[in-house]
Amino acid sequence: MMGSTMDKVKGKANEVAGEARQSLGDATDNREMEAKGAAQEAKGHAQQAKGDAKEKVKDAVDRA
Repeated sequence: MMGSTMDKVKGKANEVAGEARQSLGDATDNREMEAKGAAQEAKGHAQQAKGDAKEKVKDAVDRA
């Protein structure tokens, strides 16, 4: 369970940081920063999905 929780926490942190980076890039007209923020946000979504998948596998194993 701890592995899936950590993936979700790290994912959420990357999403928030990525969104902030995108906003700052937009506000300063810095397209590179916006792109890096979008990539970081996408990484966060992937980490959260990984955590969800780990949790589902664990739940399935526990029920078996």
